[in-house]
Amino acid sequence: MKQILRVAIALCFIFGFGHAYAVPSFARQTGLSCNVCHSNPPELTAFGRDFKLRGYVLTDMTAKDKVGNSKDLLLSKYIPLSAMILISNTSYEANQPASQNNSAEFPQQLSIFLAGAFASRFGGLAQFTYTHQDDHFGMDNTDLRYANQGKLAGKEWTYGITLNNSPTVEDVWNSTPSWGFPWISTDSGVSPIAAPIINGALAQDVAGVGGYSMWNEHLYTDVTLYRSEHAGGTVPITGTGFDYNISGVAPYWRAGWQQNFGNNYLEVGTYGIYVNAYPNAISGPENSYLDPSFDFQYERPFGTNLLDAHGRYTHEASNLDASFAAGAATEKSNYLNAWELDSTYHWRNKYSATGSFFSTTGNTDPLLYAPAAVTGSNNGNPDTYGYIAQGGYWPVQNIDISLAYTGYLKFNGASTNYDGADRNASDNNTVYMALWLIF
Repeated sequence: MKQILRVAIALCFIFGFGHAYAVPSFARQTGLSCNVCHSNPPELTAFGRDFKLRGYVLTDMTAKDKVGNSKDLLLSKYIPLSAMILISNTSYEANQPASQNNSAEFPQQLSIFLAGAFASRFGGLAQFTYTHQDDHFGMDNTDLRYANQGKLAGKEWTYGITLNNSPTVEDVWNSTPSWGFPWISTDSGVSPIAAPIINGALAQDVAGVGGYSMWNEHLYTDVTLYRSEHAGGTVPITGTGFDYNISGVAPYWRAGWQQNFGNNYLEVGTYGIYVNAYPNAISGPENSYLDPSFDFQYERPFGTNLLDAHGRYTHEASNLDASFAAGAATEKSNYLNAWELDSTYHWRNKYSATGSFFSTTGNTDPLLYAPAAVTGSNNGNPDTYGYIAQGGYWPVQNIDISLAYTGYLKFNGASTNYDGADRNASDNNTVYMALWLIF
């Protein structure tokens, strides 16, 4: 009974996608309100992590056929559908050339979720998203999983299989890229010129199958193998127009240890991926990327309030034989170091305030990081760092009003004239306002 109750409370702490979102179809499935399961959506608590580990399945119901044979039956009386709409406006410190300030998107994003228990020990969450800029629906982050429980060395053991389309989407913490801060953000700002491949470059562009386990409620492990699948590309795959065409498979690994110390909760772990890929082809010279990463998550309740913090660091070592041969890089060997820290204070499931710092540094390569107005680097260096301040208000459990300010201290290698066209790093600062409806 205790086990079932723990899993039941987990229901509402379901993660979201692209940036993480709560999925009310789980709440409808169980009759539990979302504030049972969220500090503030979309962050998972221990109960939410437990529910995801167990395959998004709460209970099994048993039925018998006419001859008395027992059969497993797991059908919700509700259709497991949810929807989300995100309406936003982004204001810039300085207009991009020949463009207006204040980019309103109505909607920025509209998502439909198929989320729930599909069979005994098998469930999932699949997202289909309309985006304003693309003006069409497409497959978004999806995680289907089978899970079971048993004993290993006399300790509780949860294990399962995951089918998903984004590295780190299978993770149960909010310290990895798929579920990390910022929970929602502008899609019309200027993006830095470089980021490790593990930080989203393969999202929704691959298909993976893997195995995971949680032992003794402390040790989590996961290994998943990914192949390119290129939604919207040709079938069979030719690789044309895609920077990452995986050679063979790309292994993703994850290990984490979680521990409670009185009222304090801490997770520390490692994750990463190794990718050999052909740029714009399926044969020939390859580029390779190795992304070992480290993360932590900390939680501490204060009565009905909660303080949490997350951090991650990635060192990417890349060997760009293909890009070098094509004249797109001056160096075969390159590296990136990326880290992010964030902390949020939650008041009574209604208010939240978050501060975040981020940094990406790397070696200079004038061809790989070439000058270009707004998006390029005048000195061939990718160094970028800055901060985010964000506040959220949940008047009711399925409505969020957010305001965020993103500031850049350095962008694509410089603070002033970073692109060679007299644009400064601070010109890319943004004020982002959003209304987020989930039902």
